Amino acid sequence: MSDQWPPVAAAGPVAHAGRSAEWARPRPDAPALRRDILLAAVLAVGATTTSLLYARTGMFGDPPALWLWIVGVALCTLPLALRRLAPIPVAVVVAVGFFVCGQFGVPEILVINICLFIAIYTVTAWEPRRALAAWALLGITTAMIAWLVISLIVASSSTEDFLGAPRYGIFSAYATYAVIQIITNLLYFGGAIAFGHRAWVAARTQAKLEAQGKELELERQTSAAQAVALDRLSVARELHDVVAHHVSVMGIQAAAARRSLDRDPAQAALALGVVEESAHTTVAELRALVHTLRTPENEDGRVTVGISQIPTLVEEAQGAGVPTTFIVVGEPRPIPFLVDVALYRVTQESLTNVRKHAGRGAEANVRLRFDAQAIEVEVTDTGVARRFPPREDSPTGGQPDEGGLGLRGMRERIGAVGGTVATGRRERDGFMVRARVPLSAPQPGGDDGAARGPAAGQPEPVDSTAAGARE
Repeated sequence: MSDQWPPVAAAGPVAHAGRSAEWARPRPDAPALRRDILLAAVLAVGATTTSLLYARTGMFGDPPALWLWIVGVALCTLPLALRRLAPIPVAVVVAVGFFVCGQFGVPEILVINICLFIAIYTVTAWEPRRALAAWALLGITTAMIAWLVISLIVASSSTEDFLGAPRYGIFSAYATYAVIQIITNLLYFGGAIAFGHRAWVAARTQAKLEAQGKELELERQTSAAQAVALDRLSVARELHDVVAHHVSVMGIQAAAARRSLDRDPAQAALALGVVEESAHTTVAELRALVHTLRTPENEDGRVTVGISQIPTLVEEAQGAGVPTTFIVVGEPRPIPFLVDVALYRVTQESLTNVRKHAGRGAEANVRLRFDAQAIEVEVTDTGVARRFPPREDSPTGGQPDEGGLGLRGMRERIGAVGGTVATGRRERDGFMVRARVPLSAPQPGGDDGAARGPAAGQPEPVDSTAAGARE
């Protein structure tokens, strides 16, 4: 790159400068600014040294005045200390310094070319206002082209030979030299813009990746918080089911023992025995639950519940004074663990509600139904369901509200395994809870007829116009 012919910008890369307007590159930090100051100082010292060496060779003839020498070298090097803070002004000042050095014959052609390259590169790589950067590069390029053309015209009018060869003719030595200068400057300036644009794109890509990484981290933290909340909700459901069931039995038996203590001590002792047994069972289930929470990885050794323990629930209900029958319809088969626990808890909660709300003399019926597509648990009673007048501000729009905590917990638990829960007052006296969970694959040759008809456990019609109020 000669100091006689200023670099000319290629028009192609400039058009890319306006594509990244949606993102602004952050300003450099303090260490980056310190590196720029150090770079400017090193270039200033280097330019001074090389200019003295070039002057010593005598290649440039008589050197210019000292003040022009100092101004030209200073304008080319020192502004680079602020190149990333004010890319466009620095590029303009460096271009002016380059013009001074070339026009007035300052004996330096190495470092000032490096300085101009860095200045143009910085405009493309760091200027956040991309449209303004494109216009600035276009302006500097136009000025350089004008200087180049004028210099070539002035030099071509000289009658002196060039390198011992004439200047006339299209293929003269001078014309060849001019073409080489133009090509060299185009490559020089185009390379600075291309490298700067690539640095801009790389910085934008890095910023996008960092932003995506932060979003993923935030999403991970949100997912972890949601998982903790779901675990807490699951624990709350388990505690509600365990405590509500057994405490209900204990309350009923304690009341029976209090009433029969004077007239029938044996019956009171029997009721108190049921209370004691329920207390032991409650403590055992709570300990098993706490053990599961403390050692979730030890799934093989944990104590759990499922539909195989439904007969135990029936016995407890009978012991609490509620005549209860248990019917299994269809051919039992293995079911998923979560479905197993969910159906057990629905049965447990439903029998608890029978004891709390069905009234004296009520009977309960538990049906466990296996068919080809699903498994179903239905708990019905013959008690008189309590009714409440509809609330105008209820979320059901004034319809009877059956959304107690117990029923809501059933729906959430069964819904989590892909099933549904139907609840409501029966056409005859009593209340019905039916939980149905579809199975993943139908069993070939399943006996669908086994689940049909009242005798086989066919669910009775539900009156959807008035729902019983259960917990």
